[in-house]
Amino acid sequence: MKKTYRIEVDCVNCANKMEEAAKKTSGVKGAIVNFMTQKMIVEFDDGREPATVMQSVLKNCKKVEDDCEIFL
Repeated sequence: MKKTYRIEVDCVNCANKMEEAAKKTSGVKGAIVNFMTQKMIVEFDDGREPATVMQSVLKNCKKVEDDCEIFL
């Protein structure tokens, strides 16, 4: 399952850091962050609850870019 989330990030480099952090999160099959559209597309592993996984994604993204936002 894929879902799109609105994000707030200040620069392209920060968006790349967020993408890598999201990809490394348990339950995430793949992630793409688009700085220009301020969106994150996340593909979840089968059987994983998106809301629960996204809480972990947000925590991991905050570790690499503390002022980023993901609107769940």
